[in-house]
Amino acid sequence: MTLIILIVAGLLIIALIAVVAMQPTDFRITRSLTISAPAPVLFEQVSDLHRWAAWSPWDKMEPDVKKTFEGPSSGIGASYSWVGNKTGSGRMITIENRPTEFLRFDLKFVKPFKAHNVAEFTFTPEGGKTLVTWSMTGENTNFTSKAFSMIMNCDKMIGGQFEDGLKNLKSITEQPVTT
Repeated sequence: MTLIILIVAGLLIIALIAVVAMQPTDFRITRSLTISAPAPVLFEQVSDLHRWAAWSPWDKMEPDVKKTFEGPSSGIGASYSWVGNKTGSGRMITIENRPTEFLRFDLKFVKPFKAHNVAEFTFTPEGGKTLVTWSMTGENTNFTSKAFSMIMNCDKMIGGQFEDGLKNLKSITEQPVTT
């Protein structure tokens, strides 16, 4: 009987390893929101890294996070590093900047785990409004990160934070209606 239990346990472990190994390497998390503000206003709010504190969900989670800014406040080469208890530590640098249309950031996370991702914002005018799309792409390059992605729904977790950030961006950029 012990032999049968060991064989079944061994087969289950092999099956689990196979399932984890077959998980996709690449991931993409995307959220969008239409905001009643012109693209240049939204672009400026996102491109200037000093302004992120007003709408970033991570700044709301940990307002006392230690921040370091380097380079220009916006544009290619603008950089922001953080060290926090809740938000971990890492660095973000602007690597592509097409005014009022598109921003791309290189993200390097150090704690609580190492990761290298890319974040993008697109600003698509729709009449007097703008569709803002926030995306993050990356790779689950090792067995541990693939296993973690099976346990934690990163799309739901990070996507929810993107949704909160976009709502915060909406609340600070939409102009009140006057009559």
